[in-house]
Amino acid sequence: MTTAITEKVNQWLSSAIDEDSKAAIRAMGDEELEDAFYKNLEFGTGGLRGIMGVGSNRVNKYTIGFATQGFANYITAHVSGLKKVAVAYDCRNNSQFFATTVANIFAANGMLVYLFDALRPTPELSFAIRNLGCCAGVVCTASHNPKEYNGYKAYWNDGAQVMPPHDKGIIDEVNKIVDVADVKWTGGEHNITMIGEAMDDAYIAMLTQLSLRQSAIQAQHNLKIVYTSIHGAGITVVPKALAAFGFTNVHIVAEQQEPNGNFPTVVYPNPEEQEAMQIGLNQAKAIDADILLGTDPDTDRVGIAIKDNTGNWVLMNGNQTGVLLFNYIIESRTQLGLTQPNDFICKTIVTSPLIDAFAKANGVTCFNTLTGFKYIAEIIKEQEGRMNFICGGEESFGYMVGDKVRDKDAVASVCMISEMAAYAKSQGKTMYDKLLEIYTTYGLYKEELVSITKKGMNGAAEIQAMMKQYRDAPPTTIAGMQVATIADYEQLTIKHLVYGTSTAIDFKHRSNVLIFTTTTGAMIAARPSGTEPKIKFYFSVKAPLAQASAYTQVNAQLSKLIQDIIADMGLK
Repeated sequence: MTTAITEKVNQWLSSAIDEDSKAAIRAMGDEELEDAFYKNLEFGTGGLRGIMGVGSNRVNKYTIGFATQGFANYITAHVSGLKKVAVAYDCRNNSQFFATTVANIFAANGMLVYLFDALRPTPELSFAIRNLGCCAGVVCTASHNPKEYNGYKAYWNDGAQVMPPHDKGIIDEVNKIVDVADVKWTGGEHNITMIGEAMDDAYIAMLTQLSLRQSAIQAQHNLKIVYTSIHGAGITVVPKALAAFGFTNVHIVAEQQEPNGNFPTVVYPNPEEQEAMQIGLNQAKAIDADILLGTDPDTDRVGIAIKDNTGNWVLMNGNQTGVLLFNYIIESRTQLGLTQPNDFICKTIVTSPLIDAFAKANGVTCFNTLTGFKYIAEIIKEQEGRMNFICGGEESFGYMVGDKVRDKDAVASVCMISEMAAYAKSQGKTMYDKLLEIYTTYGLYKEELVSITKKGMNGAAEIQAMMKQYRDAPPTTIAGMQVATIADYEQLTIKHLVYGTSTAIDFKHRSNVLIFTTTTGAMIAARPSGTEPKIKFYFSVKAPLAQASAYTQVNAQLSKLIQDIIADMGLK
């Protein structure tokens, strides 16, 4: 071990942490000590996330406490008057304990704390912040990460995750907390108010106002829906919300119904993964359901499966679900006479360009943002009073409808996607039919994601080296296609290789993302993850689809093109 790691270990052993934690440190081998102490777990621009355990690079009572005290210090310095904070948690192991720790620290700092009385979806925390007039909020969760992870997401008074200048200011305050004695652990318990069912009712009442076609739900109230919460917080609210929308034939996946931080039926509790959806898929097939929906542990992401035109079940990727949902909302608003000239939607720069295409065709402004819903929320806030927000989303299975919640909301998404399925059925169509209609109208866009994990001390350095290589020696051709532009969101420039010119990207914020676009319209993005030790590569290719019957052939051609790109970039 390095001297710095040894010093940090000794610092923890000589501090006022509990004896059980000290015993756990003494029982660690050198390799385990190195990974647990080689750095401080970073309070990033969205909050805290990491593996649970003892150590400065782990999620535990003390790293949670340091982060929360820093957050509280920032609030104290920058918010005047009564300071109210909402705190929630999901199903993960220790989430309730961490949430109680967070609530106690905020309360000990003189703040009025609203603490949920049981696990709840993350979007309900965002709603509660706005509903209760809070200045900030925290939800203890590690979203869709494996069971060994936990952490929390930090929110500001608009119900969105913290943005500049607050994020950097909070980080500065967190970094000043270096000792257990710097944290106000107890003494304000009288400032904590428990909340629960009444907030659920208010949240669900808001969600029902999003419905566009109640007549379709009434006609198809018996739509056969299978829902799985994948052991997460969704079970507390999603079934109630579907019932409030008017659906009467909802089948819960019993094997995954009980909240459980060990996620006993899956490795990754992520609806992006087929494994996480497989039990639900089996049930959907067995009862010949109309649609399968699954949400992640903190219920901000949703995955769906539908039947194709041969009766086979197909898991939609995040782009396809977003395309279907956005198109349904835009088309319905047009048909129902609800459109306004200032309507707008938002998506991230790595989400399907197909959404840009049909938004433009329907006269709806589409803003593109950096990855992360806080950037979508920022645009909503900037445009309040000038433009009318409709919906937002990103390819990683997160969507938001309406602006009462300022983060991705799988509860709202489940309800609106079910309504979409009901409307399609009332028209004698399937959602798969609708997807093919979109493709024949605007072109077949196919997307794929490759994630490469680089763990440990050297992982981050390896990822940065990959990005540096792409910047220093960028490809001029990819799979035989000429690269037309390179968009660098860290430098906020676009290089036009064909013309030898550069233009600026008009974004307020920077991010370590590179997007290569070919002369044929293929798009390849490289982005280190902000929450996991991964680098992600996003691929989007397109081709005309003259008729629905040609889908299989054209889709296969595009699949081969993506595989050729992956091979040419050495990512296999």
